[in-house]
Amino acid sequence: MSDEVKTDAKAAEGSRKKILLVDDDREIVESMKIALDSSGYEVVVARDGNQGLAMAEREDPDLVILDMMMPKRSGFLVLEKLRRTRPVPVRVIMITANEGSRHKAYAEMLGVDDYIRKPFAMDRLLDSVTRLLK
Repeated sequence: MSDEVKTDAKAAEGSRKKILLVDDDREIVESMKIALDSSGYEVVVARDGNQGLAMAEREDPDLVILDMMMPKRSGFLVLEKLRRTRPVPVRVIMITANEGSRHKAYAEMLGVDDYIRKPFAMDRLLDSVTRLLK
């Protein structure tokens, strides 16, 4: 591949918004990845909170979709660290099966951009992603 073709491919890829999915549920991740890929987003996946933080640092995503309950580090701890360490705040959608309003209030206090309860319609997620990445 010529350098010019590589540059064009990288430029085209760079114009796509990058979304980091941080969730340990393979089925949910796969469903979200398919929906987001088909909507034209570049999607990278982390399977736990620690991996999610490392990938957020390395990949510099435009948006993070973050599960609340995960192994190694909860979504709350990931969100806290993202808010403390990033000079430009990344947009974050938190998804959870938790019904408690106390958790939602805490996520909002930490600066989450949207909070979606599982199970959710994929359209609900895609609408939120589109709104936040405008």
